[in-house]
Order: sequence, then C-alpha cells, then structure tokens
Amino acid sequence: MLDTKINLLVIDDDDINIFIIKKIVEKTGFDIEMTSKSNGQQAIDFLKDVIANDRPIPHLILIDINMPVMNGWEFVEAYASLAITQKVDLYILSSSVYENDIERTKSYTSVKGFISKPLSMERLTELIKDIRI
Repeated sequence: MLDTKINLLVIDDDDINIFIIKKIVEKTGFDIEMTSKSNGQQAIDFLKDVIANDRPIPHLILIDINMPVMNGWEFVEAYASLAITQKVDLYILSSSVYENDIERTKSYTSVKGFISKPLSMERLTELIKDIRI
C-alpha cells in the first residue's frame, strides 16, 4: 500500500459514472482524495486554482471524451499549456468504441492510455500502484 494520499481528478459529465467511481475509490483501501469536474473547462479552471494556490496537483486524471463546454481532447490540449512540472498520469476513460478515439489517445504524449468504461476496481488499483510519487 502507498502511504501517501493520492489526488484523483475525474472529468466526466455523467453523474452515475462519477458515483460509480467514488464507490470504487472507497473500496480500493487507498487514501484517495477524489475531485470531479463535469467538463474540461471546469477542470482547467480547477487546475489553474490549484497551481495559483500551491495546492497538491492531482497524481491521476481520468478524462471522458464527450462532454459539453470543453471535451476531453480539448482538455488534453489546454492541459499542455499549463505549467505543471510534476508527473501526472492522464488517461482517457470513455465508453467510445471508435478505433479512431483509441488511436487518437496515442497521439498525445501526456496521455498514458485509453480505458473503456466502466472503470473496474482492479484497473483503478493498477493505475494507483503505477503512480510514482
């Protein structure tokens, strides 16, 4: 077990998916601080506030693709312009079955991979164990 609190940011406009992820987080046994935002713009604003106030940057960010205001791809591009120097693991978490979405994920060096919804406890546990703090 990691003995450091993990900061998780979930960007998804589906309240049911957020609820499911919260329940999975509770069951992992890890000390996880989860924040959720319903679109990419809210997440960018959140991260700018975190940076401005010298608060802990999320270790792990899970990003849905299809959201209002700013979608997942737009978030990843806007994220690149933030001055974040810490290592952050970004993953696309989507119900998309389109091969071009999976391939597009590979075109972003900041994104570690594509995860199909729903997120499982086993997969979240793997992601957390892979975090290097």
